[in-house]
Amino acid sequence: MTINPHLRSVVAVRATVPDDAFTANALGTRREGSGVVIRDNGLVLTIGYLITEAEEVWLTDHSGRVVPAHALAYDQESGFGLVQALAPLGLPAVTLGDAAKTKVGDAVVLTDGIGQSVQAHIVTKQEFAGYWEYLLDEAIFIAPAHPSWGGAALFGADGTLLGIGSLRLQMSRNGDVADINMVVPINLLPPILDDLLTRGQVARPPRPWLGALSAESDGKVVVMSVTEGGPAAKAGLRQGDVISDVRDGEVDGLADFYRKLWDSGPAGAEIPMRVVRDGRETWLRVKSADRASFLRKPHLQ
Repeated sequence: MTINPHLRSVVAVRATVPDDAFTANALGTRREGSGVVIRDNGLVLTIGYLITEAEEVWLTDHSGRVVPAHALAYDQESGFGLVQALAPLGLPAVTLGDAAKTKVGDAVVLTDGIGQSVQAHIVTKQEFAGYWEYLLDEAIFIAPAHPSWGGAALFGADGTLLGIGSLRLQMSRNGDVADINMVVPINLLPPILDDLLTRGQVARPPRPWLGALSAESDGKVVVMSVTEGGPAAKAGLRQGDVISDVRDGEVDGLADFYRKLWDSGPAGAEIPMRVVRDGRETWLRVKSADRASFLRKPHLQ
């Protein structure tokens, strides 16, 4: 693999979030990760959870120079976040690649904003359902894992950007357990980029959100917790409940649950759900909401 000259275009991202922000308890008020310059004017692509509700954002290049920035947009569906530098970065934009053409076994590099890179390989490409009402049809998973994955840039052998680091997980194969990174593929960005730049959000109705953190166990969707003040909590959904049906359809795993939920209409739609609690079945009607309405809006520094 050739050395990518754009590695210096990966910057450190530091964000400060108010103590009373909606995501403060779950994600913290001091968040650090990485981002990568995707336009010569200082537009930086990162992972959205780093900048959600941020009141201050700072970018640091590899020489240690610190530049103030503005949290421009966060797309809930892809997980991408955009940051605009408020002073010249003087860093070249990277070239976007085509993650759809990558294959298992391909050599890649995951690089963070302080200059640490991990030479890795793609170990699988598959659907990923996150417990926070999040779903990717085809995420990229790489190994070995990078110790500083949040917002890190994934480059292919040709030096193009293939995705943005999101999570560190564990994979079990043939009895061996390995740490891996989940990466959001870059192909999700071009269709929404113009909307994010001009509107701060994608020009389509927001998905219905319940505020239920759920896990899959033997094909069943089990509620781990509910967000205080969220739609699920208001409707009486509880920790330990098993969601067996949405409307008139049986739920077959976490991804299927999300698809049935999002097919029920836009945010605000009422979602009938059959729930198994302590061996008994009951129906709940959850008045869904727009997740973004609970979040502080980005403001210009």
